Amino acid sequence: MAHTFEELKKKTVAELRDIAAGIEHEAVKGYTQLNKDHLLAAICTALNLDMHVHHHVVGLDKTAIKKEIRQLKHKRDEAIKAKDFEALEKIRQGIHKFKKKLRQATV
Repeated sequence: MAHTFEELKKKTVAELRDIAAGIEHEAVKGYTQLNKDHLLAAICTALNLDMHVHHHVVGLDKTAIKKEIRQLKHKRDEAIKAKDFEALEKIRQGIHKFKKKLRQATV
């Protein structure tokens, strides 16, 4: 049976131990002594599952927005060197705006 990280994360320790009992892998040896966090990591290692939750941006061009953020960060560094605090504040607000757009579009 194929499992996903999200599916395994929602299971109880007893259910995870039942799954680990059916796996022949070095990572799950001693599964009866492991707590949920360690047991989940061991099962994911044994089944070659990625434990990182991937987020996807929907409706926006993520690469273009990240490029704009990098350009603004470069301008921010220049404003700091020039001690132009009014421009610095506007640049920081722009960075914040773009990051907020990315977070809102994340699914």
